[in-house]
Amino acid sequence: MQKNFVAELRWRGLINDIIPDTEKVLLEGPMNGYIGFDPTSDSLHIGSLVQIIILMHFQKFGHRPIILLGGATGMIGDPSGKSKERNLLDNKILEENCKSIKLQMEKFLDFDKKKSNSTLIVNNYDWMKDFSLVDFSRKIGKHITVNYMMAKDSVKKRLGKESNEGMSFTEFTYQLIQGYDFLYLHNNYDCKIQIGGSDQWGNITTGTELIRRKTGQKAYALTCPLVKKVDGTKFGKTEEGNIWLDKKKTSPYKFYQYWLNTSDEDAINYIKIFTLLEKEAILKITEEHQLNPHQRLLQKTLAEEVTLMVHGKDDLENAKVASQILFGQTDKDSLKKIDSQTFLEIFESVPHAGINLELLNKGIDIVSLLSEKTNFLKSKSEVRRAIKENSISVNRLKVDESFVVSKKDIIADNCILIQRGKKNYFLIKVVI
Repeated sequence: MQKNFVAELRWRGLINDIIPDTEKVLLEGPMNGYIGFDPTSDSLHIGSLVQIIILMHFQKFGHRPIILLGGATGMIGDPSGKSKERNLLDNKILEENCKSIKLQMEKFLDFDKKKSNSTLIVNNYDWMKDFSLVDFSRKIGKHITVNYMMAKDSVKKRLGKESNEGMSFTEFTYQLIQGYDFLYLHNNYDCKIQIGGSDQWGNITTGTELIRRKTGQKAYALTCPLVKKVDGTKFGKTEEGNIWLDKKKTSPYKFYQYWLNTSDEDAINYIKIFTLLEKEAILKITEEHQLNPHQRLLQKTLAEEVTLMVHGKDDLENAKVASQILFGQTDKDSLKKIDSQTFLEIFESVPHAGINLELLNKGIDIVSLLSEKTNFLKSKSEVRRAIKENSISVNRLKVDESFVVSKKDIIADNCILIQRGKKNYFLIKVVI
């Protein structure tokens, strides 16, 4: 395994900007470095996963990751990459969000305090909460000129002619507070490098400049490109919104499906960015995929690796079984393993009808069920014709005209899956 962290990021397409000599000093020995995360929600989404994986690489190469939770800066809102000011959050919400995010981070990074490069997690609210405006202006503000701050792209875009919103003083101070975060971590935790997305370059270099002016020492920085889709649509978004790392917000099934539905062009990039597979393995998978693109090996590998990393083995297996259901590659026993929420997600766009549990306790013949009770088919004669064609299935089992549907056929807590042929689905929801 190579020991060059920057080279690792470079071949994965994860370097956008880098301060000169950063690669050199990282090769000289272990270094402490940080990435900031704004706790604007109680869960991170897959956009944040890029930064988490960078910290995983950083730790793998012997360096110490520092996670900075923006309990203070989250109260302000970063103007970088934003066209308008966002709503401010109160301290109680931010505190709860920070707790949730810390728990998520523990799934990805090593927090074992016995190790020299164990992950450290800090909250900038702890050192900003007692800092008065007067003290901040005297000790920090005097070292960075307004001209320097105005020259940043994130400020110029918001103050330009195309912007109708302008920028509040609150947002204008954001880069100075983030710069002070770097200075504080540099002085108190020997932090020498900050990493972030390319939209953070202005804020990050304000920190390196503040360190230079206050201490006379050099600090380092690198940013990664913002991940985009080849077709121009926004990465990490669906019609329902963000793809979250919390399974309560985005189920493992939908999470897995997101990666499985990636285009070939995007999958080639994403497998380098979002997995920890070595270069040789990725090149081999990519080559095999290009020989037989219809088998979608890239997408399958990507979906499995990322879902395993985020949700674990059991949720991955559940998601894989769920994904096979629509293609008829599962039997009744496999259907029984799927939880109710995932089952309903799979068939959310499928026609459905409700049946009272009392009727199932007595049993309903298949012909009456599919015609009179649910209207899945128009008439009893149509049901009988379909059965004679051997095209009607209940929970993947072919049935004849004598079949009686009862409570024994309930799967996923309250469902019965009906099929006509391979692709014509109907869902019966059992109502108590």
